[in-house]
Amino acid sequence: MSQETTGAPLEIIAASLRRERTRAGLSLTEVARRAGLAKSTLSQLESGTGNPSVETLWALGVALDVPFSRLVEPERPKVRVIRSGGGPTVFAEHADYACTLLSACPPSARRDMYLIRAEPGTPRRSDPHMTGVMEHIVLCAGRARVGLLEAPEELNPGDYISYPGDVPHIFEALEPGTYGVEISEYV
Repeated sequence: MSQETTGAPLEIIAASLRRERTRAGLSLTEVARRAGLAKSTLSQLESGTGNPSVETLWALGVALDVPFSRLVEPERPKVRVIRSGGGPTVFAEHADYACTLLSACPPSARRDMYLIRAEPGTPRRSDPHMTGVMEHIVLCAGRARVGLLEAPEELNPGDYISYPGDVPHIFEALEPGTYGVEISEYV
């Protein structure tokens, strides 16, 4: 059977191999070694000029720790919608502060995204998180004092702040209905 009659999606396979190898953080040499292939063969496959067999694709799937289907089907955009008021929400113990997880850290990234809501009153004081955490906040509505505990900044809607999350920090609502989006980046 020829490629013309099977419709082997060489460009899809090439893009999938590059994507999955990058996601795994592996070099061409390492993936080729794990799959029992010559590095030149893998290079040709990633450039779309090779003609892989089923056995070769299975070996590459094993080497990359992905299902066979992920190498031969186009990647489909993953659309996720969380409606206002939805999503897993956790409340602060000593402040009128709620944190809703919008997106957990996927395997290829090192960040989580939250919707944070706060009301005036007791500020949300956070102890240091693990070493290397950076927090990024865009205030969407209201006003707030945000940042390092000893020197927070006043934010208005549309303002952005980033600060190390591995030192004591604060989020204090200054107006009712204050909310923003936070990204915790794990460096």
